[in-house]
Amino acid sequence: MTNALKTAAFLLPRPGIDLAKWSVIACDQFTAQPEYWRAVEAVVGDAPSSLRVTLPEAWLDESAARIPTIRATMDAYLRTGVWQTAVRDGFILTERTTSSGVRPGLMVCLDLDQYDFNPGARTLIRPTEGTVISRVPPRARIRAGAPVELPHVMMLIDDPGMTVIEPLRARAETLRALYDFELMQGGGHLRGWAVEGADVGRVNAAVDALNAKADGLLYAVGDGNHSLAAAKQCWLDLQKTLSPGKRENHPARYALVELINLNCPALIFEPIHRLLTGVDPAALIADYRAFLKANGADEGPGDDLVAFDMTREWHIRSTPHPLRLLQGFLDVYLDDHPGARIDYIHGESALRKLVNRPDAMGFIPRALGKSELFGYIRRWGVLPRKTFSMGGASEKRYYLEARRIDVAPNAAFPVAQPTIRVV
Repeated sequence: MTNALKTAAFLLPRPGIDLAKWSVIACDQFTAQPEYWRAVEAVVGDAPSSLRVTLPEAWLDESAARIPTIRATMDAYLRTGVWQTAVRDGFILTERTTSSGVRPGLMVCLDLDQYDFNPGARTLIRPTEGTVISRVPPRARIRAGAPVELPHVMMLIDDPGMTVIEPLRARAETLRALYDFELMQGGGHLRGWAVEGADVGRVNAAVDALNAKADGLLYAVGDGNHSLAAAKQCWLDLQKTLSPGKRENHPARYALVELINLNCPALIFEPIHRLLTGVDPAALIADYRAFLKANGADEGPGDDLVAFDMTREWHIRSTPHPLRLLQGFLDVYLDDHPGARIDYIHGESALRKLVNRPDAMGFIPRALGKSELFGYIRRWGVLPRKTFSMGGASEKRYYLEARRIDVAPNAAFPVAQPTIRVV
């Protein structure tokens, strides 16, 4: 029985590079707040940085112009030794300290053949939320043929016995230290250690034991769904150009992720809010209430969903969880109202600041409980896209660790243009 787990050869910036300037937050954060990314630009300046080899979604409309520069910078960082091998064959134990507490994680590779982002998948690795297909092609264009991957994927395991990550953290000071620094823009503190030798076997044994009780679902994507979907799509395209033997161990078959224990006390589930602009708020809420009634929903006063515009607020009961109905309604509404636009916002205070114009409306669904997640996925499949966020925006993964995904240093392989599939 496979556990889909694989070691990696990890790249880190060479000694002397300022890691506080190198590490920037996941590209899918602060998409409606370009001022955040302008502040990141100011912090980074001319220093080597992961900002130069990733594409913040705030600039997604500029992807055609930015992607060639990203690829050229990757090549330059490899050629000039900006990236150096820090762990030759192993994992990396991480420790992130934020306002929510101390969150340990484990950087590993997972087998993309054990993952499927299509609805209804029953693979060992599954998405938790629906994939927004329009977000996948830019990520796929960066990865297709790229020599290096930098992950912001946070992969959940349900390990109530604390058997996989926590034993390593308990003796972290006996492991080889890799980094220890403060993250920019209020991201907290990050430390990391190499997990090598016999410790790799211990991790695999613990994951095998977890897999035996997992009922077919061992890993659930918490964050970075679209980046993982892009990695899968690139692998589907690439493997068509490879012989069966080369497919077996090709590095692009695997994706680098951070494993996080769902039961970690510092892992907080936050709801992701909806911002609608270009709408008539009163008419929108009336249409939604009519939709709830037509679908036999338990609509009435309650706090499952809070909706508001500049001057008014509505509290709506909508069980068992409000977001499936809300997102289904909004998808149809947006198709019928081409002038309307939706954005997905982390944090109530940020949302309320953005609802500052007469054609704007915010929706705040209740948070999904952590204990609901794996059981829901096993029974019902994916949640609506952008259902929850693991912690606030500033607690997302920062880019730091990297891995080569070409065949060998300086080697090239044929690459098909990414073709996005959904069934």
